[in-house]
This record gives sequence, C-alpha cells and structure tokens, in this order.
Amino acid sequence: MFKYNKLTTAIAFAVASSTFYLPAMAQESEESADQVEKIAVTGSRIQRTNLVSTSPVTEISAEDIAISGVTRMEDLLNDMPQIYAAQTSAIANGATGTATVDLRNLGSTRTLTLLNGRRLPAGSPQAGGIGADINQIPAALVERVEILTGGASATYGSDAIAGVVNFILKDDFEGISLDYQYSFNQHDNDNGRLQQLNADANFTAPNGSVTDGETHDFSLILGANTADGKGNVTLYATVRDIGSVIQGDRDYAHCAISGVPNGCVGSGTIAEGRVTDFATYDFIVSGDQFLNRNGETFNFAEVSYYQRPDERKTFGAFGHYEVDEKLDIYAEVNFMDDRSVSGIAPSGAFFVTSTLNCNNPLLSDQQFDALCASRGFGMDDTVTAFVGKRNVEGGQRLDDLRHTSFRGVIGARGMIDENWNYDVFANYGSVTFSQLFKNDLSTTAITRALNVVTDPNTGDPVCQSVLDGSDPNCVPYNIFTTGGVTQAALNYISLPLVSKGNTVTKQISGYLAGDLTDYGIKLPGNSLGVNIVVGLEHREESLEFDPDNAFQTGDGAGQGGPTAAVSGEYDVSEFFTEMSIPLLEDSSIAEQLTLELAYRYSDYSTGQDTNTYKYAADWQINEQVRVRGSFQHAVRAGNVRDLFRPQSLGLYNMNEDPCAGATPLYTFEQCARTGVTEAQYGIIADNPAGQYNSITGGNPDLEPEESDTVSFGLIIAPEFLPGFDLALDYFNIDVQGAISNVPERFILDQCAFTGADEFCSLINRDPGRGTLWIGNDNIVATDINIGFFETSGVDFDASYRFELSDMGAVKVNLVGTYLTKWDQKSTPDAPVVECKGYWDRSTCGAPTPDLRSNLKVTWETPWDASVTATWRHFGETEELNGGPTTLSAQNYLDIASTWQVTDHTGLRFGINNLLDREPPIVPNTPSGIGNGNTFPGPFDAMGRYIFAGVNVTF
Repeated sequence: MFKYNKLTTAIAFAVASSTFYLPAMAQESEESADQVEKIAVTGSRIQRTNLVSTSPVTEISAEDIAISGVTRMEDLLNDMPQIYAAQTSAIANGATGTATVDLRNLGSTRTLTLLNGRRLPAGSPQAGGIGADINQIPAALVERVEILTGGASATYGSDAIAGVVNFILKDDFEGISLDYQYSFNQHDNDNGRLQQLNADANFTAPNGSVTDGETHDFSLILGANTADGKGNVTLYATVRDIGSVIQGDRDYAHCAISGVPNGCVGSGTIAEGRVTDFATYDFIVSGDQFLNRNGETFNFAEVSYYQRPDERKTFGAFGHYEVDEKLDIYAEVNFMDDRSVSGIAPSGAFFVTSTLNCNNPLLSDQQFDALCASRGFGMDDTVTAFVGKRNVEGGQRLDDLRHTSFRGVIGARGMIDENWNYDVFANYGSVTFSQLFKNDLSTTAITRALNVVTDPNTGDPVCQSVLDGSDPNCVPYNIFTTGGVTQAALNYISLPLVSKGNTVTKQISGYLAGDLTDYGIKLPGNSLGVNIVVGLEHREESLEFDPDNAFQTGDGAGQGGPTAAVSGEYDVSEFFTEMSIPLLEDSSIAEQLTLELAYRYSDYSTGQDTNTYKYAADWQINEQVRVRGSFQHAVRAGNVRDLFRPQSLGLYNMNEDPCAGATPLYTFEQCARTGVTEAQYGIIADNPAGQYNSITGGNPDLEPEESDTVSFGLIIAPEFLPGFDLALDYFNIDVQGAISNVPERFILDQCAFTGADEFCSLINRDPGRGTLWIGNDNIVATDINIGFFETSGVDFDASYRFELSDMGAVKVNLVGTYLTKWDQKSTPDAPVVECKGYWDRSTCGAPTPDLRSNLKVTWETPWDASVTATWRHFGETEELNGGPTTLSAQNYLDIASTWQVTDHTGLRFGINNLLDREPPIVPNTPSGIGNGNTFPGPFDAMGRYIFAGVNVTF
C-alpha cells in the first residue's frame, strides 16, 4: 500500500542516518522534485503528493526511536500522549507475555495495529492477549510509526474504533547494517518512608544503589538491489535478551502497600503454616506447637518480577521486483520466537480444606488440645479448620510463556495506465502459543495429603486415600511441624500446568484506484478531478486455546480458578470504496478545498452485517493555514474470545469488601441486599491481598459495538516565523454498545444502594461465611454490550527549528494531549462515571490525567553529533469516588546524544529518567494493569534507564 520513490527513500535514509541505524550516505540515487510519486498515508488508500491527512496522524521517526534507546516498542509508544499502557514487560501477575497498544484508553482490542499497512494476527489466544503483539516488530527495523486518531473502519475494517497504529519498516535497503545496544536499570534505594514501612512490618527493605535489568540487543540488516535496478531484497535478523528486575530490589516495591495510612501488608497464607476457622481461633505453627497468630503475614511482593526476563529472536525478508510499470511483485516474510517468564510469590495451600480430623497423627499433643480437646472434640471427631501454608519449600511460581509467530504477505501492484493503479495481496499471520506454569500445587493432592491417619499395620502416618485405595501415591503433607514438609510430599502435591494454542489471520484484499481528471469528472474551476478507490476484502479469524485438565478443572491452587478452553472462528467479506473530490482550487477563500468520502460494507459469518463510513474535508486556506475535519462511523465485531469463551472462575481486584471486617463500610441493610445475613455482619473475613472471585466469559449473542468520531484540526506554518509548525486537533470518540463486562465493584455497589435484582442476582456469597474470596463464592461478570465510552480532547503538536549561525541548529518539539472528557456507562440505566483525572482498581482502571505532554529539545551540532533533552509530563490523577490516594503529576527528564564518528560508524548514549524519579505509590495495586505498588506502564518504575549503542554500516 505504501509506495515510495527514490527521492523520498533517500531523504528518509538521510534523516535516519543521524541516529546511526542507517549509513550516512544515501543508499538511493536522488531524482528531481517533479518526479516525486504519489504516496498513501495511514487512514486512506487515496494517494497524495504530500503527507497531510484529513485525520490527525502523529508520526514517530527512526530518529525518535534511536534517541529513546528503547528495545521494546511498547516502551516508546506508552510515552506518547495518545497511548495508554496495556500489556507490558512490567506485568507479572496476569501477564500474557505479549505487548499491546491501547489508543485513548479504550482498550487494546479497539486499536487496529498494522505492519506496513496490513493487519497483524491476534497476539495470543490467552485472555488479555488478543490484541496484536508488537513484540513481532524489532525497533531497529522501524522507519516510522504513524498513529491515527479515531475510527478508521471504513478504510481498514473492524477494530479501528480508537484509531490505527501503523508500523512502517525499512523494506528497500541497500548495504549492510550492524547494530548493538547494551542497557540496564539503576536505582538509588533511599526512600526513608518506604523503608520504615517495611521495618514496621518486620520486613527488611533494600538500601543503596542497585543495577539490574541488563539488556543486549543485536540486529543485522542486509539489502541489495537486483542487477537491473528493478528490484530489491532486504533481510534482517535480531536477537534481544532482557534481564529480570525483582520487586524486592526496590524499596518502594519490596512489600505490598495498603490501607490508610499506608502500611505494608502480606498474605494470610504464611510460610510457617496456619490453621483457622476465620471466627473463633487462628493458629500459627511454631515447632510442633500451635500459637495464637498475631497478624503474621507473608511478603508475597519481595520475589515477584518487576520486569520479566525475555528472550526474543526475529528474522525476515522484504522483496519486490518491478517487471514493468504495470506489475510490481512484492513479498514480506516475518518470524518471531519470544519467550518471557513471569515470576510471582510461591503457591500454597490457600485454605482449600474446610475440616481436619482430630486423630491426625501429625498433630502433637499440644496441637490436639488446642484444636480439638479444648473445644470439646475427641479423637474420633472432625473439626472445622482451614489450612494455609505458603510453599516456600518449592519456590516461586514461574509462568513460562512462549509465542512463535509467522507472517507472510505476497502481492502485486502497478499502474494500469497514467490514471489507474491497483494493489492486491494475500496476508497470512499466525501465532503459536505454549505455556508451562511451574511450582504450583494441586488442591486435590493437598486435600488428600492433609487427611492423614495412622496406618493400622505399621503405625506410621499415612494418607487415608492410600488405605482406601483411591490414591496409592499420596504422601502426608506435614505442615504441623516446622521443617516437616518432605521432598516426597512436595513432589506429590506439586503440579505443573500446561496450555497451548494458536491464532490465525487470513486476509485477501485488493483495490483499484483511479484519477478521473482526464475523464473530465471534476467540478468547475478545478484542474484536479475526482479520485476514487474501490476494493474487495475477505478475512478469516480463528483462535484455539487448549489448557490441560489441571487448568480446566481449577486444580492449580495458585491459579485463582479454572481456565476455560476456547475454540472458534469466523470470516467476513467486505466491499469498500473511497472518494476524494476537489471542491475549490486557487479561489479567494481557499487554495484548495477537498472533500473525502469512504464506505465499507461487511458481512460476517456470525450472521451480522455492518456499515461504516467517513466524511472528511481538507481546507488549505493559504500556504500558512490549513483546516481539516472528519466524521467517522466505525464498528468492532466481537473477536473469538468475546464470542466463544466459556464461563470460568477467576480473580478481580478490589480494595476491600465493603461488607467485610469488624466495622463494614456499608450498613447491614445495604449488605443484606448483597447476601449477608445478620449473623455474618461484622465478622466476615476480608482478603488482605485484595483479590476476589468472579465468573467471566464470552457471549455468542454479542452485537458489534459502534463508534462515532468527530475531529477538527488547525495546522499553522506562519511565514513570519520560518521553521515553526503548529497542529491543533480536537477529537471526540463515542462508543455505543461497547463489548465488556460490568465491573464487579460496580455490581456490588449498585446492589447495595438500589437493591436492583439485575445486580443482586449476580452476587453469590459463601452461605456460611459470607465471603467473596474463599472457595467458589463469586460475582458474575460475563461480557455484554454495555452502555458507552466517550472521550474527547485536544492533541497539540508544535515544532520549531532555527539555526545557530556556525553552531548548528536547534529543534524544539512539543506534543501532547489535553483531555476534556473520558466518561463511561456500565449499563443503559447506570449513572455516568467520569474517569477524566481519575484512577481506580476496576471501573476507570489506570490513571487518566487531564494533560500528558512531551517536550523535546535537540541541538544539532556542526560536528556530526546531536544532544537531546526530553521532558515527559504525566498529569495528576485522583482516586475515583473520593478515595484517599492522589497520584501526583510525574515529570521525567531524559537525555541522549548521538555522534556520527565516520561515514559508516555511529554511537549513541542516553539516560532516561535521569533524576531517578520514583513512581507514585498505588495501594492495593490491581493485578493485570499494576505491579509493584504502581502502574509501571505510564510511570517509570525501574529507576534510571541507561543505554549505549553502536551502528556500523557497509
């Protein structure tokens, strides 16, 4: 779709050469300006002689990538004001092993990700990983990234609700380029307040400087033109090895922060072993004694990963050959093998048993007296008892995630005549997924291993299941004596879990584009005529996720519930068209005024059909002022997981159960509506880890969600200030019938406040204990077409470049977004929730500030070197509904320098977060989007990031 002539290629290479990803000499010969061909920009297939779009498009250049020093594309994108962090390398609990893009905080499934203008397959069959995985895209290969705001379904089809992110790679390279970069993180642990909180909880926080997260990134690019100059083949290979960062090595992440005032908290499932009925007694194991537990907890944060270790290998090729001007055959092949390991706290016996037999021979006399005799029970009795024991003997849980992707494109394009051109291609993409979850425990085995009696033949402790023959392999699990867990018992209860799956995208697309000027189809007074595009597309999407029996039955003690298998597919056939109509030319009110129209009809195999369309106008008032505006109606049909995922039990984040504890937040009348009895009120045990059970799943009856995007823009390049450009763009995105689940806390609140059966019927408390986190009690939150999302704001992009006489030049660029609205409505009858300027753990999620901006100042020295300073600003956010935690505005300073040592060798060096700014503390950080007491996506959570690289070209 993207067609470049030799001049534009040379210019792009020359710009990129200052970043040392390409040689200093242009690899392509230059042509005169009148030979510049038309090209297409993201958001339209109509080709233009300039790069101005009727929709707001932000560009990230190869130079921007170089001075950022990033080796992961998500790190660069997450610093952009329009983009919010989704799945990143800094997620441990709830990680999918992928990296996804989330435009406007509308969710990664509402952002369409393209590679060279064509779709990428779904990143992973796992929940949360359905968005395209940009790990497939090596940073060193990227020529530029174009970010389009707003719906673009009329051009690209489903999913482009929030916009499009298009990665354009260097696919016409000549020569050899070798690039190596080394980077690491460094932090000074000197936060006295956080270290004191650890000390108060009897935890020992780190002190002093720490360096970790070492990363090695190597890339090789080979390119050559054919002997006749009509073709090119470009090959690439990259290897990246990222080291881990452990939460325990940061004083602000060493323990989990919770409560008001803040303090360190841990899990009630402790290393020593715990026996309790959550009401009348609570014992901790010490030696062979039961002692009253005095609030002892386990620091589950200390060993968890802050940054997952990751090994990635990619290789691929791009090629094209121009048989003649009517036929240019092209192909792309991309391969990736990425392995990422997530590490969290050890698994354990998470109170999966509800009784203990008093004649258990592993109980000492003192323990028998405390548990049974003192409470009126004898040797033949069974008492209510829940056992908690952290599996410190077996080590931390490790989730080994591997994604192998393949993508192949073959196509043909060309000029039929001077007015008509075409492009037709086939695109195949697949991702193969495998998962090995290590060091978990089997709940079935734990239950059997705790049901111990005396062998009547030998007098030794033995599992009841051995005597009755139901499980002859059972080994007693002695949690009643310090150090009593044997290797044999650990081997018996240990449970590796395995899953596999794949996603496949098949796409065939073609279009015919024509300039109707020579046919006289133009408005009076215009020299330019109507341009038109007509095309057809067929796409097939399939997904299969196959967890093993242990996953599906929920037998893994540390999984939070069963993991359901998913299998499904659908296809869609589409017709699309675009039209560009010049309305005015060289008139008193406009140098040029152009109207753009686009339409797409989609017929889904699920029985649905959709219509999407666009109206846009570009008004070039004069050489200094341009005005643009558009209205776009977009759709997103449910993906395979949305439609076919079975219901399953899992975990969600909530600061507290408002009906739990000695002094519940809600009144008895309110709690009674949620299922709390009068006897339970005031004695329900809360979960100190802040995680509760919910049932989630897909819905085959989902309707496509629809969105309307309105944008207006003003572009100014004043003659009185040469080198200055300013773009201001207003946007409003309104998503109706959004596919999502109603947040669990919202269900709980609405039931308590209104008593409405539509909410109260979804709450299933434990009938005996009233809890929402022990066993299978839950809140049902399956996918539905909810109310709406709406967001609006203003993007601004200002650039100024001026000369410094014989001292080079200075470039200043300010890019940012000022948000005026981010509202959502969970159900048609629910109140509107305003998320702009707020954050929380469920409804609004990650922080959504009023203002995000990046200010970059570059000195281009006359000595083939440049120095850049970047100020990144992320505005303040308050906790929703008057919560106590305000996340202060964050300001980061980055510096970077590049030096072209010779024509063929370049160096770069930089430090991001130069001042070692610590992230804001988020108590009870929600898993999936948070980690280590903060949101590591939008905030710099690791301290300083220091990098140095070298590029050599031949």
